[in-house]
Amino acid sequence: MTETLKPTTAAEVLEAVQWAVGTETSLQVVGQGSKRAFGRAAPAGRDLDLAGLAGIGRYEPSELFMTAGAATPIAEIEAALRQNNQQMAFEPADLGALLGGDEERGTIGGAIACNLAGPRRIMVGAARDHFLGFHAVSGRGEVFKSGGTVVKNVTGFDLSKLLAGSFGTLAVMTDVTFKVLPAPEKTRTVLVLGLDEAAAGRVLAKALGSAHEVSAAAHLPAAAAGRSGVPYVAAAGRAVTALRVEGPGPSVEHRCKALSVMLRDKGEVEELHSENSGKFWREMRDVTLLGAGGADDAKQVWRISVPPAAGPGVARAVVDDLDGEAIYDWGGGLVWLAIAPRPDAGHAAVRVAVAGSGGHATLVRAADDVRARVPVFQPQPGPLAELTARIKDAFDPKRILNPGRMYEGV
Repeated sequence: MTETLKPTTAAEVLEAVQWAVGTETSLQVVGQGSKRAFGRAAPAGRDLDLAGLAGIGRYEPSELFMTAGAATPIAEIEAALRQNNQQMAFEPADLGALLGGDEERGTIGGAIACNLAGPRRIMVGAARDHFLGFHAVSGRGEVFKSGGTVVKNVTGFDLSKLLAGSFGTLAVMTDVTFKVLPAPEKTRTVLVLGLDEAAAGRVLAKALGSAHEVSAAAHLPAAAAGRSGVPYVAAAGRAVTALRVEGPGPSVEHRCKALSVMLRDKGEVEELHSENSGKFWREMRDVTLLGAGGADDAKQVWRISVPPAAGPGVARAVVDDLDGEAIYDWGGGLVWLAIAPRPDAGHAAVRVAVAGSGGHATLVRAADDVRARVPVFQPQPGPLAELTARIKDAFDPKRILNPGRMYEGV
């Protein structure tokens, strides 16, 4: 059984990593463990459990930033932000249920390390775009930091952008600083019912191209809509295309009305108000409507990012070939696919479908043995793979931190 190191301070993290470097013992970096099953299955010699590095260190509502320990639960951060009517605008997903674990165990360090962002990404960007700075320990056993508490920080290289999405393979972040923003006064969602994927794609593009400032745009086939906890969506009995509008009350009412008028010739139009809108977009954020989740579910799940116009075609090619289903977020640019379990997770068919679009695909959910032999992340062309290896050499030459978590050998 893997032994666990449990530092409670940044100094103890440094000591643990230096010990690992000295003994050439690999470490699996863990916050609350909610994303153990995300990435390649690459066993390490020891677990480095960062659960002791939790808690909000500095929160300045008027300056719109927060600093917190890397293992601080997102639920704790969101609760603190709600007291000041603020939010993390990038809506980090809670993938606990999708990955077969518990909900509300995700941490801010994990969200940034995996560069997770929810439906609002089409308006505000990814997690890395809200990541201001950090303190960390590299795989060399050296302390370093980057960034600060303001958005326009130009001191040195922007290492925050490099660490976001690195899955803990370059450094162990001990604390992170990120920007926060005011929460919207009102949220409503315009629904268009009964569209097929192609028609929904056109509606999403038209709405996002309008002046109505749509902050989230998604499409659910009828089966996925039927799983919603929002009664009207579940009872629709048809596919649901959803457009979120946020902001001051009068503005939201005006823009929703304008969207409804603009789209009324496309299908039946309805509207969700604040509470149901919030519930619906949490379901989209956490991918609970895909029908894949829980420890006993064997479905394999792919996350495909493509140009929005290509989404329906890519999804249809895979679904027809692999017996699966899809849901669409980010205006059709993010396709979540659930397929029946296969020894190779259907990766060849997925890669072929994605290749012509210029997109990329990530295997998010599959058994350990499948993730150990199938390329989980988009395979890199030669020059990019060489660059990835050189960056790993610079930060972690002995392959101590999460070795092989993203790509074999690094």
